[in-house]
Amino acid sequence: MQTLLLYVAVALSVAFGAKKTSPAAVCLSAEEYKIYEQLNAYRKQYKLPRIPLSASMTVVAQAHAKDLEINQPVKGNCNLHSWSDQGTWTPCCYTDDHAQAECMWKKPKELSSYPGEGFEISYWQSNGANANEAIAGWKRSAGHNNMMINRSMWKKLTWNACGVGLYGNYAVVWFGREKDPAGEAKKCQ
Repeated sequence: MQTLLLYVAVALSVAFGAKKTSPAAVCLSAEEYKIYEQLNAYRKQYKLPRIPLSASMTVVAQAHAKDLEINQPVKGNCNLHSWSDQGTWTPCCYTDDHAQAECMWKKPKELSSYPGEGFEISYWQSNGANANEAIAGWKRSAGHNNMMINRSMWKKLTWNACGVGLYGNYAVVWFGREKDPAGEAKKCQ
């Protein structure tokens, strides 16, 4: 019960007021942690290293999944990488032509102590997102798959941080090149 209350408090503070969350308070639900484990198991098939689970990137991922579910910034030309105007962050309409990509890339610096840019894969399922379907969906999408296993335009990059968020119908994973000075997120107990 105490862990559930901590998780709810972190999620609410990230979504509705706290600019930056203490890394010690960041944890992943069982289903979020399953996404993290499946991502790394998939990478292992390609002889790629595990990506450290970042407290900062998890703050961003959890805030974004919650924003997508509650505030629904996906409207008109704004896709799943968009952010609403209902939080402590700068709103962002991310379009398929990537013209506003920088507004998304800067979210880790804006919402956490992460020192670099972040890159996101996102997933939506009308009857609720879960780890198995999210990972399967990302594998089927060339762009998302390439990011997960460092192919194509991501080939020369090394992911040194990642964070996971899952809320309602949305799942997101954030990737970063820099190590997270805030440390690792943990699975909620």
